[in-house]
Amino acid sequence: MGRRGRVESDIRYYRRRACEEMAAATRAVTEAARDRRLQLVDMYLQHLKSLNAPSPFSDDDRSAFGWSRRA
Repeated sequence: MGRRGRVESDIRYYRRRACEEMAAATRAVTEAARDRRLQLVDMYLQHLKSLNAPSPFSDDDRSAFGWSRRA
């Protein structure tokens, strides 16, 4: 039988992947690797924009990723 469970929404997936790729870009060893990661971030942000979803990096973000800016 197949695995049963909840499916991640497109918005949640794109937000998660954008954050993961941004973190990977900060750890990149070469400039080429960093650039590729940032291209992926841009792609995920474009997907979010097409879904009218906020960027995980915007100042009005209310997610756990924005906690340090709320102090």
